[in-house]
Amino acid sequence: MLKNKKKEIEVLELNEEDTKKKRKMRLKISKFTILIILLDIIVLDGLIVINNNEFKAFWIPTAMTTMSHKYLAYTLYNEDTVNKVMSANYIEQNNEEINLDDIVIGDNKEKSHYSSVFEKELFTRMENNEVYKIIRLEESKYKGYLTVIYDPSDVELAVSSKLGKAGQSVNNLVKENNGLVGINGGGFEDLDGWGNGSIPYGAIIKDGQLIWQHSGGSGQLIGFTKDHKMNLTSKAPAEAIAEGMMDAVEFGPNLIVNGKVSKIHGDGGWGTAPRSVIAQRKDGIVLFLIIEGRLPGYSTGATMNDVIDILLRYKAYNAANLDGGASSTMSVEGKLWNKPSAGESYGGRTVSNAWIVTNKQNKPAQAPVKSK
Repeated sequence: MLKNKKKEIEVLELNEEDTKKKRKMRLKISKFTILIILLDIIVLDGLIVINNNEFKAFWIPTAMTTMSHKYLAYTLYNEDTVNKVMSANYIEQNNEEINLDDIVIGDNKEKSHYSSVFEKELFTRMENNEVYKIIRLEESKYKGYLTVIYDPSDVELAVSSKLGKAGQSVNNLVKENNGLVGINGGGFEDLDGWGNGSIPYGAIIKDGQLIWQHSGGSGQLIGFTKDHKMNLTSKAPAEAIAEGMMDAVEFGPNLIVNGKVSKIHGDGGWGTAPRSVIAQRKDGIVLFLIIEGRLPGYSTGATMNDVIDILLRYKAYNAANLDGGASSTMSVEGKLWNKPSAGESYGGRTVSNAWIVTNKQNKPAQAPVKSK
């Protein structure tokens, strides 16, 4: 009897152990199955995103307009897909010859009536500052600054003192030229993202003289005449100088000419990125626009359409794109003002040149308090 009971107990214990093992196995299998399912969902979601046309239109042009990260476009897509997306995203530029007679530099004082809240914002001066005003821009996907320069004669081009050897930060270019505000200007050789601003692309005109000429430019000059009117032209530097161009860089594209916007197909092929833009209104007021970007959780950047929308709010009549991306930098009263996508810790990237605001007439100018 005792032996039979012991055997029964042993059998029961074996059955219990077997049952526990099976339960553990089923638990392991179920956890593994859940993991596989989750991985499948992640991969599937990734494939859905990658194959989404909106994502393609964002990812590919944004990658392709950088100097050192084009490979990101080809990491996700083949060459045919990249070419197809880029061919659907381009700018049909307004190539009209600019009519400088349309720019009538006149009264830029505050008014009693305004056509829009943006015009009122533009003309309402900062306290004790008759030279410029800085407007903070905050939208859902980007942040930036618009500098209003009331007298176009206060705008000039500052060029690196070590041109051909090294660039300088916008901050230093502003300080060395007794400036108040500055933004970066034209592009430069930027091999693998390590360019130091030493070799500018295209032509540079300073004080009515051609001081630099190099390959790789856009063929479009962005500058100001001796009458302080912004001139956008594809004429050769010598011809532009003969017609009165005083300061100019070679870049683009033109965004607004004679009040007419360039037609943007898709995102224009320029993606979403930090931007630098210079513009002028019909009354002569000059606008410096800086858009911060490539900063996840803070500011993604802007498309060319976004930029044009901003400029039209403030009635820009002529406008052109400047070098963007990591080079987009703004200096105010000796301080780096924006958040660049690279180089913030050392005052921003070194560049070849910058458009700066001076104070030739010794008008009162009090430094603004930066918004947080």
